[in-house]
Amino acid sequence: MFNIVIFGKPGSGKGTQADFLKNKYDLYHISTGDLFRKNISNKTKLGLEAMFYLDKGDLVPDSVTIKMLENEVLSNKDVNGYIFDGFPRTHSQAAALDAFLAEKGEGINGMVALEVTEDLLVTRLLKRGETSGRSDDQDELKIRNRFNEYETKTAVLKDYYQDQNKYFGVDGIGSIDVITKRLCEIIDKL
Repeated sequence: MFNIVIFGKPGSGKGTQADFLKNKYDLYHISTGDLFRKNISNKTKLGLEAMFYLDKGDLVPDSVTIKMLENEVLSNKDVNGYIFDGFPRTHSQAAALDAFLAEKGEGINGMVALEVTEDLLVTRLLKRGETSGRSDDQDELKIRNRFNEYETKTAVLKDYYQDQNKYFGVDGIGSIDVITKRLCEIIDKL
């Protein structure tokens, strides 16, 4: 099984790139954003918990996110591998993912991180918020709070995966095709 994590701040293009990569490498795409929306629209207990935090511009607690992810993996077992998009976001999530995959005799092959400047990300997210209806993309203060959460809780994962020789930073500025090419050059070597 081939498993990768696509990483980057909100608005860095993780979802766009994951959609392409899942087809190219025949992977099952697990987006925590999609999982949240699915659980929220179905008004599951986990979805209602996630909505409470997202409406404030905060990250969803690990316990909720991990349970959603485990449920999704267990519901899609017969695949060639996974591309994790938006997960893990914290050290404890990364450790939980490693433990969960290890129980199945699997692991993460690599983390590819899209690196984009914060000002460009704010512009991207506000533009996305005009059409997405996502409340967390329509307010610059909420967006900047998400960046702060990312820096204090999520950026530490760079060290986590670097310590395992599994972290690969990619310039996330440019056309979608150019960024995809950069990602594939790394993934093809994993």
